[in-house]
Amino acid sequence: MYNFLLDKDTIELKNRAREFVKSIPRQLLIDMDEDKIQYPTDYIKDLAKNKLLGVRFPKEYGGLGMSWVSEIAVLEEIGVLSLALGCLYSLPSIVGEAINEFGTDKQKDKYLRDIIIGKRFVAEALTEPRGGSDFFGATTTAVKDGNYYILNGQKRFVVGAEGADLFLVYAKTSDDPNTPRNKQISLFLVEREMGVESKYVYGLMGTRGGGAGRLVFKDVKVPVENIIGYEGQGGEIFNQMMYPERMTSAGGILGMARASLEVAAKYSSKRIAFGRPISKFQGVSFKIADALTKLDASRAITFMAAKALDENHDNPGLCRRLVSEAKRVATEECYSSIDLSLQVMGGIGYTTVYPIEKMFRDARLASIWTGTSEIMNLIIQHEYYSELKLNKNTSRDIELDAKAAFENDEKIYQ
Repeated sequence: MYNFLLDKDTIELKNRAREFVKSIPRQLLIDMDEDKIQYPTDYIKDLAKNKLLGVRFPKEYGGLGMSWVSEIAVLEEIGVLSLALGCLYSLPSIVGEAINEFGTDKQKDKYLRDIIIGKRFVAEALTEPRGGSDFFGATTTAVKDGNYYILNGQKRFVVGAEGADLFLVYAKTSDDPNTPRNKQISLFLVEREMGVESKYVYGLMGTRGGGAGRLVFKDVKVPVENIIGYEGQGGEIFNQMMYPERMTSAGGILGMARASLEVAAKYSSKRIAFGRPISKFQGVSFKIADALTKLDASRAITFMAAKALDENHDNPGLCRRLVSEAKRVATEECYSSIDLSLQVMGGIGYTTVYPIEKMFRDARLASIWTGTSEIMNLIIQHEYYSELKLNKNTSRDIELDAKAAFENDEKIYQ
């Protein structure tokens, strides 16, 4: 329905993704939700075989050399499956971003290519037991010792901890009190075989099957060539990494909200009450209208943010604001859309007879991970106030249109 937003190549890619989604066995989704499968390696391999990974990355490393708009179009299709499978699809994009933007040619040859072709499974290690939103308060350390960095510490809530063999790990490389916290952090590519210990310890409400767990680093030796960028650049890289982190959260939940709406709308057309389909009652059909409007609004702002990333690299403040808006609006409004779909279904929607109860459980996480809605608001307002300061006198001064605009004695600010 929204192909007018896409170019021909993106439409073809989106359709290929849609066909891929149809091929996924329903039993995989059931087994993941029941925690019988902690990490679906074959799913990642199949994504690679169908050339659906690395949408935005250079062709020389196996990518498709396309755009953010293209990736979001694909991700909406993948998101129909589940939030967990959407996240696992996104991890090569997230981890690959750091390597592609800040990595060396050697790192790209060794790691980025393998990620895109499905030879390496990846995860990103951000959150620590003592910190969530306070990212720069990290306590995991990396101490240089000759040709190695020695890593010690823990990370938790790591999607892919159970199945990944390559981790993107942020660690503290300086404890100088005179160094800003965002410059005390560095980023490393850490292979599991270097001594990383994983623990599958969580019972999640939803979004199961992504191998979310804890990573433990005990004197893990990481070669110096595995640092991404340079010591202290972790904060700068982190800011760039929040683009794929948050865009993929926004893009993936679009598919899940779309799927739940389709289930509810079809049900309302079949379910007879008081002698007619319940879709004929405004109490039901207006909920469908609300759910659809929330989905379309979420899609619109997400694609707008994607377009900004594609064409506004010289305006990072605008990109940060729009990406934050997309993440907040899409995750909150799509969750609300799924909730409305559940309400349309009534009691049967609260059972495992239909998939909406699972979507509802999955979707609740989306406004928490990769930056809570509260953090998104913090960024949105900050960037907007910054824009106001930079854009003085570039448009009509609306304040002067008031009848008593020049009563300056009434304009008291302090």
